[in-house]
Amino acid sequence: MADLSHYRNIGIFAHVDAGKTTTTERILKLTGKIHKTGEVHDGESTTDFMEQEAERGITIQSAATTCFWKDHRMNIIDTPGHVDFTVEVYRSLKVLDGGIGVFCGSGGVEPQSETNWRYANESEVARVIFVNKLDRMGADFYRVVGQVKRVLAANPLVMTLPIGIEDEFKGVVNLLDMKAYIWDDSGLPENYEVVDIPEDMVEKANEYREQLVETAVEQDDDLMMAYMDGEEPSLEDLKRCIRKGTRDMSFFPTYCGSAFKNKGIQLVLDAVVDFLPSPTEVDPQELTDEETGEPTGEVATVSTEEPFRALAFKIMDDRFGALTFIRIYSGVLNKGDTVLNSATGKTERIGRMVEMHADERTELQSAQAGDILAVVGMKNVQTGHTLCDPKNPCTLEPMIFPEPVISIAVKPKDKGANEKMSIAIGKLVAEDPSFQVETDEDSGETILKGMGELHL
Repeated sequence: MADLSHYRNIGIFAHVDAGKTTTTERILKLTGKIHKTGEVHDGESTTDFMEQEAERGITIQSAATTCFWKDHRMNIIDTPGHVDFTVEVYRSLKVLDGGIGVFCGSGGVEPQSETNWRYANESEVARVIFVNKLDRMGADFYRVVGQVKRVLAANPLVMTLPIGIEDEFKGVVNLLDMKAYIWDDSGLPENYEVVDIPEDMVEKANEYREQLVETAVEQDDDLMMAYMDGEEPSLEDLKRCIRKGTRDMSFFPTYCGSAFKNKGIQLVLDAVVDFLPSPTEVDPQELTDEETGEPTGEVATVSTEEPFRALAFKIMDDRFGALTFIRIYSGVLNKGDTVLNSATGKTERIGRMVEMHADERTELQSAQAGDILAVVGMKNVQTGHTLCDPKNPCTLEPMIFPEPVISIAVKPKDKGANEKMSIAIGKLVAEDPSFQVETDEDSGETILKGMGELHL
């Protein structure tokens, strides 16, 4: 069995156009998952594989992938930034242990940034912050840090400082090792050198380093007393304290860079490994009564030794058939196993299991607690349903989705297409819980309800 302490289940979320998908693309390239980066503006990014996403240059649905960094497995979900697709962010956060909040260096904290941040707080998801696009005109790292404090009422713990800004942006100061990381103009992420901090930045770096250390040692009384007596904490102790504070959401390690120019991404990946929690370090999912929805007082302890428990968080139809995305909270799932859907009381046999990389897939024979995967061909599962061991029935904490805010009447082009339209709408409703359909009692028209015009 894989070591759960080396798992990181994370989401990447932001306001639309903050560079979230480009950040994901650079992470996949750095970790060796892909060998050529695709650009959002060319409609070729890995995780924006839908035709509509390529056309519009935005993320519409969440996409899952897996990569590795420093012997740690990262299950990553890239989420939409447009307000019409907020439900994709919400249901992703329900199955994640950590996240990267991406903010535009010039746009700062924008409306959907606030919504995503609120959902992440409600889901108690620990985060690191990446202030992106510092090469863009009007970028100001310190202004964005101030907005995070003021608008989000959050405590950003600055970990890196920008060297240069806008078209002069060339690297960052790492406040952990007090070194400057300078990239050349090739645009390649590996083409950087670690040098002394520029003289004109030494004073500012010392100031922010002091703030970092003072904030971190507050997580350990003994370390704080030693620091007050003039003893500088070791790098190991500093990382341990930052990890604790991040997991407890006392603060949010904050990094800066330019994903498009491949500057600063390595340090963000290091932060995911060093500071974001593993599946065993977050509060376990509560079990609820299927009839009343009230907590039973029991929890789904994250362990491979416990009975199988998983949450279906996304349904998707693609060219190969129906996919049910699940997060396994406990136990082991093998191909051929029979599982119980506690919402319907019916059992289903697991046929094919796949690890997803955007719209590509790798066949799996088994999966364990901590894994995010897709099961092919399940028939009676909906988003939010619990799958479990038939001998140990249970229900995980349910998902509650926002109500639609806009509606339109639809009809087929010709009368003979009614059945086809009904089937298509049925698939949409199964995939997206914020998408609803009803028949107008007076006119008999089919009414579609959704989260906005773009959604519909």
